[in-house]
Amino acid sequence: MIGPEERTDQLKALQEEVEQLRHALGSHALVDQAIGVVITVGGLRPEQGWDVLRHISQHSNIKLREVARCLVEWPTRRRLPEVIRRALSAAVEEVRGRAKAAEREDEREVRSG
Repeated sequence: MIGPEERTDQLKALQEEVEQLRHALGSHALVDQAIGVVITVGGLRPEQGWDVLRHISQHSNIKLREVARCLVEWPTRRRLPEVIRRALSAAVEEVRGRAKAAEREDEREVRSG
């Protein structure tokens, strides 16, 4: 039989887990919205938008969720922190460059195939 203290501990653990899941769900939605901003601004595919977000976060030393928040608020605030603005430009160019390199490699394979 479970005692009152054990029930209280279980309840606290479940409440903490629910809060963590709510936070994760909110973060996921925010990141998805930021990907939408990135692909619109950069003219990229959705998977490239994720790569851009990750690149910005890694190269600016700003948490991904914070980068996403800034990007989602950008159209409303009409302001983007300079470090994120620079990282965004660099990330879009890098992702486009990788896509072009992959296309050239595919063309070579088709021609030699």
